[in-house]
Amino acid sequence: MIQELRFKNFLSFREETTFSFEADKSSDMEDIQIVKMNDGVRLLKFAMVYGANASGKSNLLSAFDFLYDFWSNKQTDSNEGTGVEPFLFDKETPNLPSEFDLKFYVDEKRYWYHLELNSTAVISEKLYIYNSSQPTLLFKRDLENNFSKLTFNNAAVKVSSVAQEKLELECLKNISFFSAIGRTNVDLGEIDKVHNWIKEKMLPNISPSTQMFSYAERKLYKDDNLKKHILTFLDKADFNISGINSELVKRPISNDMMTYIETSSIPENEKEKLKKDGTFDSLKTSFSHKVKNKRGEEVYSFDEFQQSRGTIRMIGVETAIYEAENKSAFLCIDELESSLHPELMEFIIQKFLENKESHSQLLISTHCLEIFNLIDDLVRKDSVWFTQKDNSGNTDLYSLIEFKGLNKMSSILKSYKNGKFGAIPNIKD
Repeated sequence: MIQELRFKNFLSFREETTFSFEADKSSDMEDIQIVKMNDGVRLLKFAMVYGANASGKSNLLSAFDFLYDFWSNKQTDSNEGTGVEPFLFDKETPNLPSEFDLKFYVDEKRYWYHLELNSTAVISEKLYIYNSSQPTLLFKRDLENNFSKLTFNNAAVKVSSVAQEKLELECLKNISFFSAIGRTNVDLGEIDKVHNWIKEKMLPNISPSTQMFSYAERKLYKDDNLKKHILTFLDKADFNISGINSELVKRPISNDMMTYIETSSIPENEKEKLKKDGTFDSLKTSFSHKVKNKRGEEVYSFDEFQQSRGTIRMIGVETAIYEAENKSAFLCIDELESSLHPELMEFIIQKFLENKESHSQLLISTHCLEIFNLIDDLVRKDSVWFTQKDNSGNTDLYSLIEFKGLNKMSSILKSYKNGKFGAIPNIKD
C-alpha cells in the first residue's frame, strides 16, 4: 500500500508537493476505510482530489502514472528520452531535474524509493527499507560519465561482481533500474519483492479518453467470476442487463491491417499464418436486456455499440476496480464521473469501500460537487484534497483537513462554493 508521494518539477508542480494516504487521528469509518500496518501507520483506502479545470488535478494522478510507465519502460535505445516533463512556465526549471519520492508497504514492510532524472537520463535512483525507524539502503544508482553506476548494500542484498556488471550493462541511462532487472535473472532478495509489487500492485491510470471496453471484454471472456460480479453490480445499479455473452469470431484482415502486420514485431510464423488465413480471431460481446411488457417478460440482445457510453464506462471502470480489489492494488481514475450519473459514482465508491478484505487503494479526480454531501457519511475528511493554480502556473496541492472549524460548518459543499477552500474556477465578469 502507498503511504505518500513527494515530487517536484513535474508538469504543473514546480515546488515540492506531498500527497499522502496516511490517515489523521479520526476513527470515523475506520473499519472500512483504514488499513493499519504493523508499525502502527494507518493508511486510507480511498482519496479524491477537487479543483478547477486545468488546475493540476490530472497531473497529480499523472505523477503516479509516470512512475508506472517509467518502471515498465522496455526501450533499448539509450538516446531516447526518459519521458519526464518538467515545469515549463519558468526559464530555469526545464533545465533542472524532476524528483520523486514514494513511500509504500510491501508485506507490511515499509520502503522508500527515490528517483531524480531529467529529460535524457536518470541522475539518481535509490531504494531503502525500514527495518527500524531509520531507513536502510538496499541499492543506489548514480550517473557517471553518462553510464549507470550501481551500488548495493551487501549486508542486505548480496550481488556478485559478475551479476552487478550484467545489471549495469542492462541499466541504460534513460530507464529505471526496475526495468533493467526485468531483463536479467539475478536474485536480488528484498529488491525483487519490490519489483514484484510494482508489476502486480500498480495499475495504469484510467482517464475519460481511455478505451475501457476492449480491456473489460478480454477480462470478461476469461473470468466467469468477474462476469458474475459485473452482472450483480449492473443489476444493483438498475442497468437492466441480465446477461453478458462473449465469443471468438473470425474477422477478415483488411489491406491496411495487413500492411501493419508485415512491418510489426509479430513473430514470423504468426505473420505467415495470418497471411495464409486472411482472418484473425476477435471477441464479440453481446448484452441481454430483460424487459417486461404486455406480452410478459422478454429478453433482447444488443452488441456494445448499441449500449450507452455510461453503460460501457461503468463496465470498464468496475472491471478495473475489481482487478485492483483482487490484487490489493493501487488504481487512479481521472474524472470518475465521466459519462456517469452522480449517484452511480457514489455507488461505485460505496461498493469499493465495503470490501474490507482487500487492501486496494483508489485515487480519483472529480468535479462532482454532490460528493461533498457524502463527507462524514461515506467519505472521510482526510480523504479530500484540492488543487489550485497560482498566477505563475504552479499547482498547489492541499488537504481539506488543513482548514480549521470544519466541524462547525453546516455544509462543506456550501463552504466550497463560497470559496472557503479555493480550488474553484475564477469566472470573470
